[in-house]
Amino acid sequence: MDLLKKKYTNPAYLSRLLILFVDVFLVCTAICLAFLLRFDYNYDKLFPDLKFFLPKILLIRLICFRIFRTYSVIVRYAGLQDLFKIFLSVSAGSAFMIAIVLLFRLNYDLTKWSWGFYPYYPLSIFIIEYILSLALIGGFRIAMPFIFNLVYNKSKDKSKTIIFGAGQLGSLTLDLLSRDTNNKYNIVGIVDDNPDLKNKYLNGIPVYHIDSLSELFEVHDVENAIMAIKNIRLKRKNEFVEYCLKKDINVMQVPVRSDWDQAEFTVNEIKKIKIEDLLNREAINLGKEQIKNYIQGKVVLVTGGAGSIGSEIVRQLIGFNPGKIYILDQAESPLVNLGLEIKEKYGYERVEVILANVSDRHRLQFLFKKMNPQIVFHAAAYKHVPIIESFPSEAIKVNVLGTKNVVELSSLMGVEKFVLVSTDKAVNPTNAMGASKRIAELFVQCVNNRSKTQCIITRFGNVLGSNGSVIPRFKKQIETGGPVTVTHPEIIRYFMTIPEASQLVIEAGVMGEGGEILLFDMGEPVKILDLAEKLIRLAGYKPHDDIEIQFTGLRPGEKLYEELLTTNENSVPTHHPKILKGKFFKIDFDKTEEQINKLIESIDKITKEQILKDIQAIVPEYKKPELKEIEDTPVKYLNVIK
Repeated sequence: MDLLKKKYTNPAYLSRLLILFVDVFLVCTAICLAFLLRFDYNYDKLFPDLKFFLPKILLIRLICFRIFRTYSVIVRYAGLQDLFKIFLSVSAGSAFMIAIVLLFRLNYDLTKWSWGFYPYYPLSIFIIEYILSLALIGGFRIAMPFIFNLVYNKSKDKSKTIIFGAGQLGSLTLDLLSRDTNNKYNIVGIVDDNPDLKNKYLNGIPVYHIDSLSELFEVHDVENAIMAIKNIRLKRKNEFVEYCLKKDINVMQVPVRSDWDQAEFTVNEIKKIKIEDLLNREAINLGKEQIKNYIQGKVVLVTGGAGSIGSEIVRQLIGFNPGKIYILDQAESPLVNLGLEIKEKYGYERVEVILANVSDRHRLQFLFKKMNPQIVFHAAAYKHVPIIESFPSEAIKVNVLGTKNVVELSSLMGVEKFVLVSTDKAVNPTNAMGASKRIAELFVQCVNNRSKTQCIITRFGNVLGSNGSVIPRFKKQIETGGPVTVTHPEIIRYFMTIPEASQLVIEAGVMGEGGEILLFDMGEPVKILDLAEKLIRLAGYKPHDDIEIQFTGLRPGEKLYEELLTTNENSVPTHHPKILKGKFFKIDFDKTEEQINKLIESIDKITKEQILKDIQAIVPEYKKPELKEIEDTPVKYLNVIK
């Protein structure tokens, strides 16, 4: 008894019952109107026939409503699927009734079994009733979300918001926000670049041209802007965001997906725009088929596989179905977490994590015999410039000795391709880290000169979100109230996203033939001061007022700008527009290899000053510039791609 009482007093049950009651009432209305229209409002004809007709058609409608469960709907969120169920239910009921009438017309003797559907009833009554039932019940479903919105949507309690984009995604966003009474946005306008949409309306909301943005902001005192455009040029996107941020307007965006489904689109998917979204560039078109044909079924080793770049290389490789992936790193916890992620999130079982140090030759030799890899991506390295300035010997042990161990063992074990992940800091280095990576590049070229293994070097700049990247540091400083520290007001850097850099490393590895230095298009330069100010505005603060920016001076070995090529190198294009091949100057392989081996052997026996002298003997372009030289250097970048 208690269970029955609980069921029949449940709000959800009562809601469905109320919807069913309204549908039945609308069907009765449709039947009455059908008779009136068919018989020219002859009330004498209406009431005698209805007492036979009405109960029977209602019963059929109720059976169809039950079969299709048209009442099991949250009317405030009613959509196309609910309208389709109503269409099926009403159509099935009308088809059944018309079929009965036609059947008894064919055999009049069966009239006594006609259950009240007498053959002389005009079929037009059923057709009119069908159309009216569809219109009334469907109209009720369509109207209810708007009624709920008017009753419960308290615009005065919501922040005034505009949507940038009047296309499909903008329309979906507007529809979602208008139906969700709990959201915090009051849409006052839609902005679009298309001049043909100017002064038009989308679901009752006026559409403004982008040129009227300033006027719109002033008239409505806009607080939020939501970007809802599938395809927009990055430059245009940055202009819009920059304008909004300067007006202290909070900028959000709807993530663009290729598989948009309105049923899955929720308010929670509208997120604050991130700096990565503004620094990212056009999507890279990889030669996926070529990569898959090469990598599929092969054994791949990724050193430094738990790091930012290494782990993303692993994730990207999964899509090309290698035979097995070995992930080698000396960072225990990140290594374990990555192994679990690959198996649980991607469902890829042919993966094995290995805890090891690339500087340990004997350990690596044992592992290479066990793994027998066919492709090696060498991403293991120390990369933090300031700390390596204090401990250059550690950079030699990891960046140089580690690379020497991996590339030599790759050559000895007959690995098909060895790919070194290098850095633009190796070009005309002014710090020990960059110089150590340049020595690693030189040693790889030496091995390539005498080996059947194709040794390829990839070289690119800063990576967004990587360990030690400036952006996470700025975000932490903003979270704690500042100050945000920038080394120099004129310092610039070139950025890539982690997925973009990893994709290009894989592509370069496949296309490389051995001995090349492959350079990546780093896009447009970013002034670090501008980057810091933009991050502060994105966090909802005013730079220099709410959050202070302090200049700390260039750190040891730090440049104002980075380069991709030395003065003795030039470049040629490849088949990929984002990858360029560096044509390096000829080196004396025997002499260079001998110098590197001597440096490695003596690393624990000589002073820091002697280490730096030995590095400079191998890399003559390595020079620690005086601060005056740095300040006088013009802020420019050797943009070899363009």
